[in-house]
Amino acid sequence: MGKLILLRHGESMWNEKNLFTGWVDVPLSEKGVQESINVGALMRDMPIDVIFSSTLIRAIMTAMIVMAYHSSKKTPVLVHEAGLLKEYATIHSENTKAETIPVFCDDALNERMYGGLQGMNKQEMQQKYGNEQVHIWRRSFAVCPPHGESLELTTKRTIPYFEKTILPFLQAGKNVFISAHGNSLRAIIKVLNNLSDEEVVALELATGVPIVYEYEKGQFTKDY
Repeated sequence: MGKLILLRHGESMWNEKNLFTGWVDVPLSEKGVQESINVGALMRDMPIDVIFSSTLIRAIMTAMIVMAYHSSKKTPVLVHEAGLLKEYATIHSENTKAETIPVFCDDALNERMYGGLQGMNKQEMQQKYGNEQVHIWRRSFAVCPPHGESLELTTKRTIPYFEKTILPFLQAGKNVFISAHGNSLRAIIKVLNNLSDEEVVALELATGVPIVYEYEKGQFTKDY
């Protein structure tokens, strides 16, 4: 039996400024850092064998801050699968390697790409296009923002990665921690909870609140 821990990253500097962020790679705000510290205390004793994150710094920062408070005292180490770091970052001590937790980062877990809205102020976009139109761009399942991704498209890249790369760890009885984003996590929860398109767009995911599932014999059961 393995555990699956899902966590939405803490507040980013652009969340703080009410800007559409998407794939723009901005860090956590001061509040986001504190949220990550707080959730680190909550997750302190949760068993974690492997970590998956989006490639965006706000998700990576969240995971790393959480692990700084983990009772295992193991070091989270980013696994590089290309470039010089693939070779140069090799750990040659088996004892040291045993005291690490691998962290795999992939674009498949990134936030929805918000296209022409990225960097734009949300309130200004509501004033320009109307609340209803902006709400459709943000929360409908199949409608894309200008030159961006819908939640449906996000699901089509997130779920294959989850099934091919993450699920085998759970099947092997490992405890998996995913640090990601509101929409990539909605995509995963849609499948785990068998939610309809309408149900998943209404799903609210708070920052700094872990969602935990037990995985056993091919079934996911939500702990909290």
